[in-house]
Amino acid sequence: MREYLLTLCITAAVTYLLTGPVRKFAIVAGAMPEIRARDVHREPTPRLGGIAMFFGLCAGLLTADHLTNLGQLFEKSNEPRALLSGAALIWLIGVLDDKFEIDALIKLGGQMIAAGVMVMQGLTILWLPIPGVGTVALTQWQGTLLTVALVVITINAVNFVDGLDGLAAGMVCIAAAAFFMYAYRIWYSYGIEAAAPATLFAAILMGMCLGFLPHNMHPARIFMGDSGSMLIGLVLAAGAISITGQVDPDSLFGGSERSTVHQMVPVYIPLVMPLTIIAIPAADLILAIVRRTWRGQSPFAADRGHLHHRLLEIGHSHSRAVLIMYFWSALIAFGALTYSVNSASMWIVLGVVVLSTLGLVLLLLPRFRPRAPRWAEAFVPPRYRRRRTAPAATPDASVPADPESADDDHRTPVAAGVSGVNGATAVGPRARLADRSRPR
Repeated sequence: MREYLLTLCITAAVTYLLTGPVRKFAIVAGAMPEIRARDVHREPTPRLGGIAMFFGLCAGLLTADHLTNLGQLFEKSNEPRALLSGAALIWLIGVLDDKFEIDALIKLGGQMIAAGVMVMQGLTILWLPIPGVGTVALTQWQGTLLTVALVVITINAVNFVDGLDGLAAGMVCIAAAAFFMYAYRIWYSYGIEAAAPATLFAAILMGMCLGFLPHNMHPARIFMGDSGSMLIGLVLAAGAISITGQVDPDSLFGGSERSTVHQMVPVYIPLVMPLTIIAIPAADLILAIVRRTWRGQSPFAADRGHLHHRLLEIGHSHSRAVLIMYFWSALIAFGALTYSVNSASMWIVLGVVVLSTLGLVLLLLPRFRPRAPRWAEAFVPPRYRRRRTAPAATPDASVPADPESADDDHRTPVAAGVSGVNGATAVGPRARLADRSRPR
């Protein structure tokens, strides 16, 4: 455990220390795109944060290679090298996209090539545990196709959810923490060395996200961009592939394959856990594809219909929307982790149900905003105070009808998704100087 924690800390430290210089480099390089209609930030913000995260990944792997116990992993397994090769390729594609906005189909092809590079070096799914059947060995082509599909889905799921400050890094960090506990339990409790690479990948992924989050929390000073979102998506997928297709479920509990698989239901240990950690991003990805194709658009067309956009439209602030997404990610990931340890306990089920109810209440909180009584308005935030109706002012002919001199309290309400709502959206340019052509 100490070596994993040391690797995590060094990865986080390198990522954190490099993010500041990378931000200055992104500004000089011009990697500050204009604000688009679907963006929720107000000021142009530099991207290329994935550069610092990639060097953090390299530092973590280099540290683990020089440690006593983890160093043996590099001698027995080629998976860390496979991860580094695929990560370098997908990171390079992301950097080019952050700077030059490459086509979506080119990015998709690059993601498949990166997954193929990992497959060629041994990071692939060899078998699958099927409920009621047992462990099913896959052919080379079946394992390759399934591995590539899982990598592409995970990368795009993380990329789609990267829409608010700190959202993608925080959700992936939560997922990596749950995955680390699960993989470490298999490696340490059952003595299965095949789970060591997945444990290392999860520790490094946590370090990458923790090191980048201080720079990316609202208001973000730098974005990770596609170079970062695709990178952490690939690392997350690599850990899932390693523990899903490399660890034999028969070695976990002993006995026959059929009885072993039945013991792992309903929390299907090697298969369900990797899926639960990307449940929220995957759901957002599926909903986006269905929504865009239903409208006759391309699945790769950008819009403002993601889950985090809808939270803003409901009335949540930027920070509260991010925390709600954190809550649901933690509930799903750690709920599955706890249930896999003791699936016979009803207290776990009741706890998940209670927390889910609390999450639904938090989601609907803006719909049921209470109003404080008159005597308590001085002690509550302004949003909980009753609105006072101002007396109608008589028009004065001596005062010019200038719209800029109108009272802010009597402006027409602005719909959600328009600039100025919750301080989270920006549609169209904002005038920095007064219009001097207007007669005074």
